[in-house]
Amino acid sequence: MMGTDRVSGLLPLVVLTFLCESLYCKPNNDVRSLAKVTREISGYRDITQKIIHLAVQGKAQNRSYDRLAAFTDTVGNRISGSQNLEVAIKYMYSALIQDGLENVHLEQVKIPHWVRGEESAVMVLPRNHTMAILGLGSSVGTSSQGIEAEVLVVESFEELRSRGSEAKGKIVVYNQPFVSYGETVAYRAYGASEAAKVGAVASLIRSITPFSINSPHTGWQDYQPGVPRIPTACITVEDAEMMARIALRGQKIVVRLRMGAQTLPDADSFNTVAEIVGSEHPEQVVLLSGHLDSWDVGQGAMDDGGGVAISWEALSLLRDLGLRPKRTIRMVLWTAEEPGGVGASQYFERHKGNISNFNLVMESDLGTFTPLGLQFSGSKQARAIMQEVVKLLTAINTTALEEHGEGTDIEMWMEAGVPGASLHTADEKYFWFHHTEGDMMTVQSPVEMNLCSALWAVVAYVVADLDDMLPR
Repeated sequence: MMGTDRVSGLLPLVVLTFLCESLYCKPNNDVRSLAKVTREISGYRDITQKIIHLAVQGKAQNRSYDRLAAFTDTVGNRISGSQNLEVAIKYMYSALIQDGLENVHLEQVKIPHWVRGEESAVMVLPRNHTMAILGLGSSVGTSSQGIEAEVLVVESFEELRSRGSEAKGKIVVYNQPFVSYGETVAYRAYGASEAAKVGAVASLIRSITPFSINSPHTGWQDYQPGVPRIPTACITVEDAEMMARIALRGQKIVVRLRMGAQTLPDADSFNTVAEIVGSEHPEQVVLLSGHLDSWDVGQGAMDDGGGVAISWEALSLLRDLGLRPKRTIRMVLWTAEEPGGVGASQYFERHKGNISNFNLVMESDLGTFTPLGLQFSGSKQARAIMQEVVKLLTAINTTALEEHGEGTDIEMWMEAGVPGASLHTADEKYFWFHHTEGDMMTVQSPVEMNLCSALWAVVAYVVADLDDMLPR
């Protein structure tokens, strides 16, 4: 038995040593085994427990939730280019300074300024029915008299093209089934231009959601170059399905649409920045982020107030514990994410010359619900290290490391080779409230935000404090 035990114990060690030495190489090609890095990471267990305790049971318990509630209750929603967004930036700038964080500053950018205006949609045939709608970002408006036209209901772009001869002069209603956000959102993004190509005068798109209580969802849409720009809005799942049923019965549907939407000149705005400056390599950066703008409905509590709050809280937790990592942890609260990552793109252009010093970029923009772990993009060597980092979080059961970090505001960094991580939560209900009037503090949980904050702080601190940067 002793001989067998020795063989069974040594074989995994031999294999581990081989894998470790082949997996982890520093940029200068010096070999450093993953086993050594694993031992280094395991040395952070006590610090990890202190961070978790402070966030979940200690004096900082519920702080991220309370801060978010105070912020959203005071400011409300914050669409790109609006006065409310500028109030939000000033609010956050002052709050970060008051919190004692370092290098708090604003970096100026230019952002889109689209205004919704008054809008309405009424089905006048076969009966009178007022529909709930939300115009889509960058949509043109109607004339003051509006548009009254017959409706053509389709379930797909393919059906629209096959019935293109029927669409001229009509309002196209898309009743596409929800498959996934990533796939179905194409109807919101391109529905107007596809309808315009076949002569439609407007488009109404079934909201991109798996669940509805007669709640329309807004979002940005993109006109295609060289295609006429027609008004476009989202309607509810219920109204889209109702019109589809009416159309199948062969009844004529007529809708009167009025939209006061307009695009104003680009506005001046800011990305908001705060740091804990590194003790040994202050020029090297772990970046935490969420976006400060929202849509002009609800409170923007979930999208993306939660990501803002836990990124701020991560810095506060480390500050409270007197933890200063070797590298700088920088929080950036992006502006104008909703129109397509506009503030983040300008930040990247301004800072990409220093890209070799960006160690890890992190973004939370899919809700701060019960955390499961991270989604990560990076080299195999970096993934092996990150897998060890999340193992520190066993106490709060957030050890998952999934493929493909995501986030509009960090994707350009990841495409350029910088390791990237996004918060992975139990987000099954995220798209129930996404871009709706329902995005209120009611969907937030202080307990869940405590856990998200703890995860965010632990990962940022450990990665920023390791002897070496993550390999690319």
